[in-house]
Amino acid sequence: MIAAISNTVSAINAFEKKMAVTSNNVANWQTEGFKKSRAELEEGEAGAVKVDISVVDTPGSIVAVEENNGIVEKEMSNVDLAEEIPQTIIAQTGFEANLKVLKTQDEMLGSLLDILG
Repeated sequence: MIAAISNTVSAINAFEKKMAVTSNNVANWQTEGFKKSRAELEEGEAGAVKVDISVVDTPGSIVAVEENNGIVEKEMSNVDLAEEIPQTIIAQTGFEANLKVLKTQDEMLGSLLDILG
């Protein structure tokens, strides 16, 4: 029972990190030269959830900006909001599902203690 609770808490923490990475990408989607990150969830030891965060090093769009000396080309971020918004939905749903599992485990443990006590 304790291992299941530990695994559920690791999943909650993993989805929290996934949401933080996605939020950072969305916050910087118009920042010059910003490279997006990806949080991939993997199975860790004893069924726990592990997060692997990596930077996606693809080029961003090139824009022409007028400065004092003329027109200069600058690389913008490589963040695509059409990819990021679904990632927030996945993270939110996973977080909520694991909170429900944790609540159910808590209720089961309470019932078991009532029976034994």
